[in-house]
Amino acid sequence: MSKHVSISPSEAADRLAIRELVEAYAHCADRRDAQGQMSLFTADTHFVVFMNAKDPKPSQELNSREALAPVFADLNKYAATTHFVGQSTIFTLAAERATGEAYCLAHHVTVDGGKRRLMVASLRYLDTFVKVDSAWLFAERLLYVDWLDERALS
Repeated sequence: MSKHVSISPSEAADRLAIRELVEAYAHCADRRDAQGQMSLFTADTHFVVFMNAKDPKPSQELNSREALAPVFADLNKYAATTHFVGQSTIFTLAAERATGEAYCLAHHVTVDGGKRRLMVASLRYLDTFVKVDSAWLFAERLLYVDWLDERALS
């Protein structure tokens, strides 16, 4: 069990803002708001995908906000998605920089010829956040796919 200590109102506000940033990412993904999703990142962001969390070699590595557009647009191939953000932990927090980890269960529905399928992905994000003009943004987001499950839907 972790020991809890008192924190300042500004630290509490920063922690809440970071959690809201993580949740905004999922919200934008599910609403197909690629521009909104991209706006959550710094211009020189570093975004890395590990489709197999056990493989140290990334599947994809992007180095700018603009490079994220096709990745986020790729969600349009699904009839629906729902991202459930689970626990999130802040590892370090300073005035303008923070690191953390967030878990997510991403549900992706496809429809092909009247047949519906569901793919559920267990995701972990290792994040580096920066505060720019009083707003928290992702400076780096490492996405790890821990497992996938695919099945038919009724």
